[in-house]
Amino acid sequence: MKAVLQRVNNAVHFEASSVSSPIKVNIDGPTSIGGEEKGVRPMELVLMALGSCSVFDLTTILQKQRQEIQDIQVEVEGERRDEIPNIFTKIHISFLLKGNIDENKAQKAAELAVKKYCSVHDMLAAGGVEITYSIKIN
Repeated sequence: MKAVLQRVNNAVHFEASSVSSPIKVNIDGPTSIGGEEKGVRPMELVLMALGSCSVFDLTTILQKQRQEIQDIQVEVEGERRDEIPNIFTKIHISFLLKGNIDENKAQKAAELAVKKYCSVHDMLAAGGVEITYSIKIN
């Protein structure tokens, strides 16, 4: 695996890409260090990585259980400590599911997706981050 970040401006705006995809991700810092609000911040990318890793597995498990998924939205919210480095101390993942989905199956699938299969979860949890999740089915 390899990622490449290319500077876009004279401040902290970068375009990131990987060898597995031609898609570029814009990353930018806060205005206090020259950011221009032209991309997501690095710690937001961590939340996105955790959310996407978890929901990929959740979706796969629910499909194998023959659950009828109409839509899935994931909200990931993190709390960071005040001292530098401002690492996450707590993260909560909210899975918002729509469809004909059995709640017990969804709960078990989420447990597996987040705590067993998601590599990002394991890296963050190994660093002491408390990660919780919830499921809401509409």
